[in-house]
Amino acid sequence: MILPWMPTPRCGFKMARSIYLDYQSSKPVDPRVIEAMRPWFYENFGNPSALHYIGDQATTMLEKSRSQVADSIHAKADEIVFTSGATEANNLAIIGYAMRNKNRGNHIIISEIEHISIINITKFLEKNGFKISRVPVDHFGMVNIDKIRERITDQTILVSIAYASNEVGTIQPITEIGKLCREKKIVLHSDAVAAVGLLPINVISDNVDLLSLSSNDIYGPKGTGALFIKEGLRLIPVIIGGGQENGLRSGTENLPGIAGMAKAAVIMQTEMENEVPKLIKFREKLINKIPRLIPKTYLNGHPTERLPNNAHFRFDGIEGEALLLSLKDKNIAVSTGSACSSKTLEPSHTLIAMGLLHEEAHGSLQLTCGRFTVEQDIDTLIDRLPAVVDRLRKLSPLYREA
Repeated sequence: MILPWMPTPRCGFKMARSIYLDYQSSKPVDPRVIEAMRPWFYENFGNPSALHYIGDQATTMLEKSRSQVADSIHAKADEIVFTSGATEANNLAIIGYAMRNKNRGNHIIISEIEHISIINITKFLEKNGFKISRVPVDHFGMVNIDKIRERITDQTILVSIAYASNEVGTIQPITEIGKLCREKKIVLHSDAVAAVGLLPINVISDNVDLLSLSSNDIYGPKGTGALFIKEGLRLIPVIIGGGQENGLRSGTENLPGIAGMAKAAVIMQTEMENEVPKLIKFREKLINKIPRLIPKTYLNGHPTERLPNNAHFRFDGIEGEALLLSLKDKNIAVSTGSACSSKTLEPSHTLIAMGLLHEEAHGSLQLTCGRFTVEQDIDTLIDRLPAVVDRLRKLSPLYREA
């Protein structure tokens, strides 16, 4: 597939066909989003804090964008705070709420398969007097609500559970978890980065109090995100400065990024109904064909309660990194897990929490498709993958021993 952001081949030069199946780690910016961003780089460059008419233009766009992002998750405009991305939104949600409410309690509950940013935030809080409980998951990567209930104490002030796993794609029972938290008068935060644009998110019916969003995960620009903060909740800022974003996120607002995120949110709302069935079709083709073509191949994650675009496999006897590099040589881009923690050689903490052995976790491959995936991409991957796995297994002493 020649993707929209790739250069057109020059006359006489034959460009290799590239296949991109790593949409979970990064998505291209939709060309319509780029057009929406363009005026805010040069023509309408004002600072929303300025009192002149150019500043007024910026303020009008900023508040319109806030409403558009809010509408995409059924929130109110004044419940949205723009950030530099989901990691900052997670920091503001968890540190901001924990520090503001530490007089009420010092106990926080997360799952064992949270994104690395959540894990590191709670490690920071642990060093600052908070107690963290980590809820185990089953072999599908699903959180058991009763396990959360068992860990709640009179000091519990916050539960943070991702809407869906960014690695294996398992969708969590957020609505039921939210009901439990409401019953116990505990705030629920959810990192919705992996789910937004793929699942219909409604912060009201989902019983969510804090929700982290990323622009790039809905085909908007990197470097922009948002945090939903339910009306009435009190947080302290983690970035101190001039008091922008209602005092919760200081710094001049990134107008081009915010305009892009808002446009991406509008496109997402309009097109998700037609886009998701296409992604499910591709996912099911991968899930049905790959294990039949390649012996000793297993699906990671829940068989049905999974993201529409995610197919995650484990192959006995080979290393996922070797598989990734072999496919890279064939111009196929895939992943072995979360891009945010891929710089380490440790196996995925998500797969280990699901009960896989280290060697099993190392032999995993994540395939995620997206808006610009076409069926030929899926067919090409399915056609080439068996030979790659077979070659690596012939070289692997682990597979021969097995």
